[in-house]
Amino acid sequence: MEQNDAKKYYLPSPSSWPVKGSIGLICIFVGAANWMHDVFFGPYLVLFGFLFLMYVVYGWFGLVIRENRAGLLQNDQVDRSFRWGMCWFIFSEVCFFSCFFGALFYVRLIALPNLGGTSSYTESHILIWPSFQSAWPLFKNPAFAGPKSVMEAWGIPAINTLILLTSGVTITIAHWALLKSRRAIMLVSQFATILLGVLFLILQGFEYTEAYLEKGLTLGSGIYGTTFFMLTGFHGLHVTIGTIGLCVILYRMFIRDFNPHNHFAFEAIAWYWHFVDVVWLLLFVLVYWL
Repeated sequence: MEQNDAKKYYLPSPSSWPVKGSIGLICIFVGAANWMHDVFFGPYLVLFGFLFLMYVVYGWFGLVIRENRAGLLQNDQVDRSFRWGMCWFIFSEVCFFSCFFGALFYVRLIALPNLGGTSSYTESHILIWPSFQSAWPLFKNPAFAGPKSVMEAWGIPAINTLILLTSGVTITIAHWALLKSRRAIMLVSQFATILLGVLFLILQGFEYTEAYLEKGLTLGSGIYGTTFFMLTGFHGLHVTIGTIGLCVILYRMFIRDFNPHNHFAFEAIAWYWHFVDVVWLLLFVLVYWL
């Protein structure tokens, strides 16, 4: 009877965590919108939403971890459900970044040529902005003060590219060590991945400081600044989330939560980290280099 029960698909009891998570997200988005319009409660609502969302993540993930430790999730059908769920989540992230890359392509390949009269559609140039000159990055605009120069690819961005590529290697080594029960190599490799993620964020902080103080590049300095900070900023947010996830996994490695046959939580964060690496490679080529 116990053997048959172990093969059954585990159906969790009704949970309030999804509703609570939605409340946290709504508070963040509503607060951010009011913050941008200088409404006094905007930043407070964002802070409340963020803290509430962290509470939801801690509680919800903790529940799943306890279920796994109790042996409720350890069957093939549940494992497939988790894997498909993570695949769809990463697909949603692909769609998310595709929107921002699409905006970048639209501006560079369609909007600017049309406004500058360099495409087959010259009406926009003649009727809307006859004096506009198409160029990328866009510096000159009578409506705002543009940045002084572009963000160079072969400085901090190139170093950060090497850092993330190296972190992809270290997390793969950690996975291999987990499968081979090489505990010391697993822990060292996982810790190295975390350090590389933190180093990436520190260097990106230096880069943003240079952009603001020396180059005059901000979200309000035209479409170049907007696309640059939206793409690199959201990627930095994903690196931050991934680094926090890596820290949680390292703690679970220390307390021996994983074994070669039961470690999907580690695989999930590894997939996410590799996705972050691929997005950065696209950013380096399309935002910094070209």
